[in-house]
Amino acid sequence: MRTWRRSLEAAEVRQDTLRDDYTKVARFMRRREPAGYLAVRLLVPVGQQPHVLAGYAFASYTDDVCDRGTVQERTRRYDAWDERVRAALDSGSAGHPLLRAFLHTAATRELPHRWVDSYLDGARIDLDFPGFATEADYQRYVEQLTWPFLMITSGLAHQGGGSTEFAAACRLFADAAQRTDILTDLHEDLRGGRLYLPVSDLDRYDIAREDLEQGRDLPGVHALIAATAQTARATLREAGVLLDHCSEEHRRLMRFVLDLHHQRLQSVTSRGASVTRRPVRDRPVACLRLLTRRTPAHRDELAGTTR
Repeated sequence: MRTWRRSLEAAEVRQDTLRDDYTKVARFMRRREPAGYLAVRLLVPVGQQPHVLAGYAFASYTDDVCDRGTVQERTRRYDAWDERVRAALDSGSAGHPLLRAFLHTAATRELPHRWVDSYLDGARIDLDFPGFATEADYQRYVEQLTWPFLMITSGLAHQGGGSTEFAAACRLFADAAQRTDILTDLHEDLRGGRLYLPVSDLDRYDIAREDLEQGRDLPGVHALIAATAQTARATLREAGVLLDHCSEEHRRLMRFVLDLHHQRLQSVTSRGASVTRRPVRDRPVACLRLLTRRTPAHRDELAGTTR
């Protein structure tokens, strides 16, 4: 793993203020998503690591703004952030270090602004999440929020945001990843008063929301979890087409991400109905094995991280 300074040099980030901004990006992601941070540092070409992390930091920070406080607090805070981001996109300047780094990355990588606009619009859904009545409602959520999230993160691996085929493959992965997250986070979401499974799916297996909230070990709950995992797994296999639209140097990270979601679905399947009673967490040793499998055999010796 190269030092962070070498990564900034390879990315041609030379201005002192910007170097500080990207270093804050790296520290933010290392605290918030340590496994994801490590995967980027190990698997992404050194000169693109700052840009990939800047995309994830911007998207993650925006997600955090939507998640904390009452609906009124979240809405007020998000309105201010939304206005700040759109003004920054128009002017090309910003006062917030994470946003400043993202602006530089978006300009350098020629990321289409429509993906940022779509993500900002879609994020509003989570301010006062209404739930999904049907599968069609769920797919609209993926279209409006999850897909743009992927395009302003994974899309940064491609100059100009990637091809139409790459975007279509990301749409498949967005569906698979979102459905996987619904299962792994089901317990915590229910505790927070949110249910991301479509009500039509509950009706299909003759169970009520209360059955999930109470963690009841019912045949219908088992069937619902198994069917949802099976659907996610099938879409995840289809999303493997992403590898056909990535350069060889970027396939390492994409393979790791696909493998990680398959591993999460295996955990959900083995847990069954108990996912309603406690969340599914990544197993550190198993994740390390996945990383090791995807990491090139010859790497520079680790000499630092965000120095």
